Amino acid sequence: MNDRDALAARLATEFRARLGRPPAGVWAAPGRVNLMGEHTDYNDGLVLPFALDSATLVAVAPRDDDLLTCLSLDRPGGAALHTDDLRPGAVTGWPAYVLGALWALGWPQTRQPGLDIVVTSQVPPGAGLSSSAALTCAVTLAAAELTGLEPDRTTLAAAARRAETDMVGAPVGIMDQMAAMHGQTDHALLLDCRSLTFEPVPLPGQDTGLALLVVDTRISHTHAHGAYARRRTTCEDAARTLGVQALRDTTLTAVETTLVGEQQRIARHVVTEIDRVRTTVTALRHNDLTGLGETFAASQASMRDDFQISCPELDLAVDTLLDAGAHAARMTGGGFGGCTIALLPDAAVPTATTAVTAAFKTHGLTPPRAFETRPSHGATRVC
Repeated sequence: MNDRDALAARLATEFRARLGRPPAGVWAAPGRVNLMGEHTDYNDGLVLPFALDSATLVAVAPRDDDLLTCLSLDRPGGAALHTDDLRPGAVTGWPAYVLGALWALGWPQTRQPGLDIVVTSQVPPGAGLSSSAALTCAVTLAAAELTGLEPDRTTLAAAARRAETDMVGAPVGIMDQMAAMHGQTDHALLLDCRSLTFEPVPLPGQDTGLALLVVDTRISHTHAHGAYARRRTTCEDAARTLGVQALRDTTLTAVETTLVGEQQRIARHVVTEIDRVRTTVTALRHNDLTGLGETFAASQASMRDDFQISCPELDLAVDTLLDAGAHAARMTGGGFGGCTIALLPDAAVPTATTAVTAAFKTHGLTPPRAFETRPSHGATRVC
């Protein structure tokens, strides 16, 4: 039994203990790491995420009334709400993600049955690994399968996103939910965030002697949410100034000749980052580790200097990983804390992990959490 199966069994046992009956099933959806393409998704651009091998799990059972309930093994609180009362603003905190997924599927309009939902997660919250999308996608898939709804996975991803944007009020793009729904083992997902078309891109397998190492800085700066929203607004303002639908539709020349100040910086990052997604895919397909390292370094510099979403802790982790033998390293996620991702030789993982921990200790920082990961499959029923 692997870790996910063991966690699913424990979740089912806890469901029975707390609710007095077994769940109808347990579903899981993974977190994600973005290899390249930060803050390009809501600009209709390209991204290159992969699904993590850690996931959020939900145990679900239908009720014989219209009550919707949710509990967590990891967090205090919960919620209980009648279906007719389910609307934006009716519930807050982590339950808003759970019940928001049902709202986005049209629960009040279609008169679906009540549900009992218990959740747990392997994906650390606040680390930039999309724990929220993992939660909404797991609930969305479970609810759809239990009630016989038959939307495709892209439609489910859109519903999971709507739970975050409309129910929770988080201005997220579609990348996280698409990665959680469409992830493939040993592949990244080259996703066009405008058309929602995608193709798998093979990543170095275990037989190549290369490893993917995530370093969670355990830092989440308090201004991150507001700063994310401000940058999104700046992107929209820059697109209007340029007369285009989204920054995906402009060029670097137009950005540097038309825009000034903050708009120019922000737009320059988006336009060059979209190009870096294409460059990363080419480097991966040609096993060009030197080119991959250069592209990751350019992305890190752009996020630090132009988009200004890196922070000293992320910069320290990236620099230390490169000094310890990583071929490529960069921050990943929304920024202002969270995680870095590095591609490095298997043999360098222990040294790199020790070096990052020592560097954080030297700077008086909370010890980071480093872990290897492999690209995993998307959301699925576990049992």
